[in-house]
Amino acid sequence: MSFSMYGASIPAFTNTLGALSKILDKAATHCEAKKIDPAALLTMRLYPDMFMFTRQVQLTCDFAKNTVGRLTGEPPKFPDEEKSFADLKARIAKTIDYLKGFKPGDIDATTEKDVTFPTGPQQTMTLKGDAPSMTVLQAMGTALRHRGPDGNGHYRSGDVGIVQTRLAIIDLQTGDQPLYEPGGAALVANAEIYNYIELRAELEGAQGSAAFATSSDCEPPLHLYRRHGLGFTAHLRGMYAIALHDPSAGRLVLARDPFGIKPLYYAETTAGFAFASEPGALVAAGLVNAQLVRQVRNELMQIQFTTGRETIFAGIQRLLPGETVVVARGRIVERLRRDALPSGGPLPLDEPAGLARLDAVLEDSVRLHQRADVPYGMFLSGGVDSSAVLAMMARLNDKPVHAFTAGFSNSLVFDERDQARAAAASVGAEHVEVEFAEVDFWRLLPEIVAAVDDPTADYAILPTYKLARVAREAGIKVILSGEGGDELFAGYGRYRALMRPWWAGGKMARGRGNLDGLGILRGDLAGWRDGIAAAEVGAGSAGRTRLQIAQATDCADWLPNDLLVKLDRCLMAHGVEGRTPFLDVKFAEFAFRLPDDLKVRKGLGKWLLRRWLAEAMPQAQAFARKRGFAVPVVEWLARRGAKLDPLVAAQPGIRENCLPDAVERLFANAAGKRPGFAAWTLLFYALWHRHHILRLPPAPDVFATLATVR
Repeated sequence: MSFSMYGASIPAFTNTLGALSKILDKAATHCEAKKIDPAALLTMRLYPDMFMFTRQVQLTCDFAKNTVGRLTGEPPKFPDEEKSFADLKARIAKTIDYLKGFKPGDIDATTEKDVTFPTGPQQTMTLKGDAPSMTVLQAMGTALRHRGPDGNGHYRSGDVGIVQTRLAIIDLQTGDQPLYEPGGAALVANAEIYNYIELRAELEGAQGSAAFATSSDCEPPLHLYRRHGLGFTAHLRGMYAIALHDPSAGRLVLARDPFGIKPLYYAETTAGFAFASEPGALVAAGLVNAQLVRQVRNELMQIQFTTGRETIFAGIQRLLPGETVVVARGRIVERLRRDALPSGGPLPLDEPAGLARLDAVLEDSVRLHQRADVPYGMFLSGGVDSSAVLAMMARLNDKPVHAFTAGFSNSLVFDERDQARAAAASVGAEHVEVEFAEVDFWRLLPEIVAAVDDPTADYAILPTYKLARVAREAGIKVILSGEGGDELFAGYGRYRALMRPWWAGGKMARGRGNLDGLGILRGDLAGWRDGIAAAEVGAGSAGRTRLQIAQATDCADWLPNDLLVKLDRCLMAHGVEGRTPFLDVKFAEFAFRLPDDLKVRKGLGKWLLRRWLAEAMPQAQAFARKRGFAVPVVEWLARRGAKLDPLVAAQPGIRENCLPDAVERLFANAAGKRPGFAAWTLLFYALWHRHHILRLPPAPDVFATLATVR
């Protein structure tokens, strides 16, 4: 286990040591009253919790003397083991005296860093209590290096080992992890806690105020855990995948944000428990074999994403959005859930009051989402959601906003660059237009599919991946985007269809699979709609309207397992962090419970957001009909179908489910909307299966990749 105290506050640290000393006084009094031998506590012969506290005292003192010792070369000498409370108190007193000789700025001068902020935590906990394998941990860290190009670190304690890679965003100087607190708990998080400044002020001002060692946004959750236990996440606004090891309680706590913006996967194996930010890391480390769950595969091919807890990899599961789990001795022993959306039906609200409230909550959310110590920008599609984010960012920033837009030339699909250009110009944004050409499709697709280990056959991954690359090349490490606007304000056409009676064109959402009725399947893809049906049932809380149930269904699976996977994998592949101001719990409390007619009116979704945007940015064409984000994939496939069809039809993943001759005919006639999207789905899955199941590396383009013989 290694530590760093880079830039830590000496006064705060001294206060922590003083608090430890007082606890020791109470423990000594307790031992005297109960006639308990202190040596039994300190050597773990009895009362293991006290032993862990003793170790925390020792490590805390070592933390201080090792860091300051780097400056002098002569750290104080301590015995390897204390035999009594007096010995421990002497260690604390000696450390405090040692620190008195240094000013707060002295430690700030050191530049050595032993541990790092994790952007992809990977962990193992063994069943038998032995130390986790460093070889396995290193393999997991290597697999996630792309998520954290700014550094790496590790934590090992007893049967727990964690490795991290760092993407430095907030507190670049002292934000290294793991983070520790006097009670002995250690925290590693792939997170941005946007309300960390407010939480810190509350914690420092409360009775028994917390002593902070860093300025990291991830330190408040550690102190909240000590104060509120497993309910600590209720105080957080942000996106997070948190791992908190509490040795004194003998447990590991994992928590994921309510919308599932940050990913977290786990496996319970015969050797123990492991988790990672991407399932590919668990496979790469040899903890789980790359074997398909066929029903989940069926979901992917029929609805372009997968649902629920079970992933497409046998033995790997998702921590669900908003879920907190407790792991002890290598097994999950407790689960809690924090809902992203409020319960109950719409609240009465008229349009003027709704506009005023929307302005306030959107400003608050965007302001918090802009908190960063590195340059940030945004993705601008020209649609309502991203234009609203741009309008608010322009209001809150003195300097021009960096905006990035993708477009497609020489295509029949709608190119949003003209609308985006007008919106950007209206607020003086620094606007970068990125062309995604047909050559990019054939060249980049194998690389993109390799990055999307939890598969989503959403063709928006194509421009998103290239936009992220361009943004990072421009020095931008944080991107704000409009994901969640359609779900919270009812922007999709399927919501309006659902609200109509059947005789007026109403229909069930996702009632037909992508490959149904095309004559290409060997048989039915069983169970492909079971996950959606379960989400629909779960979304139907008391008082919700049909529209709210449809919205909540999408927030349960489509949002975290398609849109947010796309955003996470495509951006993190380039070391860029994606942030989503609409997906804030406070914002959702307002938006989700709007009256239905402030969401859908006059045949348009997102009515209230459109009204707000029309006033905030008249150039944005807020009341233009929603076109949906389209990529000319069908056109590109139609032009090269004759060359592509035998290559796709021959792939092992395709032959298992589809008739080769029918697949060839499909690609030869891929110009239609349904056949074209089915062809895209099969191409995506063929490439995904080759890389993530057969474990074959991508070649320079689609054709070379598919032509490679195993």
